Amino acid sequence: MDYSKIEKNAKIRKTIFQAITYILLTFWAVIVLFPFYWMILTSIKSYSAYNSEFIPKFFTLEPTLQNYADAFTAVSLGKYLANTAIFTIATTAIMLVVITLAAFAFARLDFKGRNLLFVLFLSLMMIPNELVIITNYVTITNLDMRNTFQGLILPSVTSVFYIYLLKENFEQVPDSMYYAAKVDGTSDLKYLLKVLIPLSKPTLITITILKVIECWNSYVWPRLITDDENYYLVSNGIQEIRENGFGRENIPAMMAAVVVISLPLIILFLVFRKQVMEGVSRGGTKG
Repeated sequence: MDYSKIEKNAKIRKTIFQAITYILLTFWAVIVLFPFYWMILTSIKSYSAYNSEFIPKFFTLEPTLQNYADAFTAVSLGKYLANTAIFTIATTAIMLVVITLAAFAFARLDFKGRNLLFVLFLSLMMIPNELVIITNYVTITNLDMRNTFQGLILPSVTSVFYIYLLKENFEQVPDSMYYAAKVDGTSDLKYLLKVLIPLSKPTLITITILKVIECWNSYVWPRLITDDENYYLVSNGIQEIRENGFGRENIPAMMAAVVVISLPLIILFLVFRKQVMEGVSRGGTKG
């Protein structure tokens, strides 16, 4: 038997398989990235050039940044970005404190009915989001918090899924480490801050990024609880831009605004993409 020939054929098959894989991945990447390319391309076309194209062109020889200037002068895009940054930072910070303490309680503290309470807690994920929104709307309205940052932030400061994800991550730390810390006189809070949080850093980074994206893209709740332009977020501001800013026909200016709004999230994900993947994989692996 000619083992060298068999090995050569195996290498050829492997090379062909890798080539097909890369071709398919490249094709899929083009499909995924094309909307972003088209968005950026449209944003650098002038209004007249865009409207004169009977057949859309995939490039432009006369790019312009005027649409980006208009995005900040014709409408209150800067205010929308500032409101969204305040909402996102405050909501994410408060939520991290809440879910970290809750996850620690379910993972390490021994109290009566803990498992039953956690099961009931997880069952909240089965409740349709529409019912939660209605309840939150009535509560916030009764508390006279409409058109306030408190009304925007409070309903979003916890997450059953993130508590579950973080609890599973905490439970990967051996119990012996916790008992040894207790023998040394370490308090639960100090153990959480000095041991669990540093060991769970990838998961916490993942949760933070996902929450930031969730807050930045939030639409239904801010649209429902605010009708004052001073509290509009970027997702709600897009509609305001379309109706009262650039008009329904000025697509290039609209695209420029969307690029400005999307850029922070794209940069955030590109910078922390490795931590996101690591955190998700660790959260789903126990032992």
